[in-house]
Amino acid sequence: MPTPITDPRDPRVADFHDLHAGDRRPGTERGTGPVVVEGVTAVERLLTTGLRIRAVYGVAGRLAALDLPAGVPAYEADKWVVSETIGFRLTRGVLASAERPEAPALDDVLAQSRRIAVLEGLNDHENVGSIGRSAVALGIDALLLDPTCADPYYRRSVRVSMGHLLTLPVRVLTDWPGDLERVRAAGFTTVALTPGAEVDLRSLDPVEHPRTALLLGAEGPGLSAAAMAAVDVRARIPMRSGVDSLGVAAAAAVAFAHLR
Repeated sequence: MPTPITDPRDPRVADFHDLHAGDRRPGTERGTGPVVVEGVTAVERLLTTGLRIRAVYGVAGRLAALDLPAGVPAYEADKWVVSETIGFRLTRGVLASAERPEAPALDDVLAQSRRIAVLEGLNDHENVGSIGRSAVALGIDALLLDPTCADPYYRRSVRVSMGHLLTLPVRVLTDWPGDLERVRAAGFTTVALTPGAEVDLRSLDPVEHPRTALLLGAEGPGLSAAAMAAVDVRARIPMRSGVDSLGVAAAAAVAFAHLR
């Protein structure tokens, strides 16, 4: 049975204090600390990952919808106490915190993947989350990020991905863009998605390119010159006249679907 919580500042639910101010506590290094997951569906997905659950916190009805394993600390409060704890009104009714996934070795990611998405400079958490959700749905096996990308395990990223980011191998490439050469050496065709390219994405045959790494840059600046110089192919998504580009999350989904 969940333990009742009546004090919003109860230390047992400290992972959820003041989430409106951000997941990362002052003095905590970027990319560290627990993962916070919102909503029944995303928490259910978290439970399948094998990550250690630190706490589950929510209203009675949403907690009852979860089949929590024995030993998982679960805490129940009314919606007003939960909202005061986290600093905003929680419409999804339940949250969970878990230890972060360990980053897989790059060599392991490359050996076990056919399709990889590589992100450069994406500092919008919701774009990262949306791309993660599309990646899982459309056959991408792993996500590689340059060091400037938003944290994929930030609460908003995980929420927008519906928890799917927790099921996808994710690694930051610390030597950027040098690590792209390791990707190419592993047999991947590296494809930069950019609106100004001459190559039509539709001309890339997935059968002829059985292992593909698709590079995506931030909306506005796009991919850096260094990243563009390091790829095999620069490709564009054909669009109607007068439309110069798609949002990066939409473009990613289109490209993922084509390269399946």
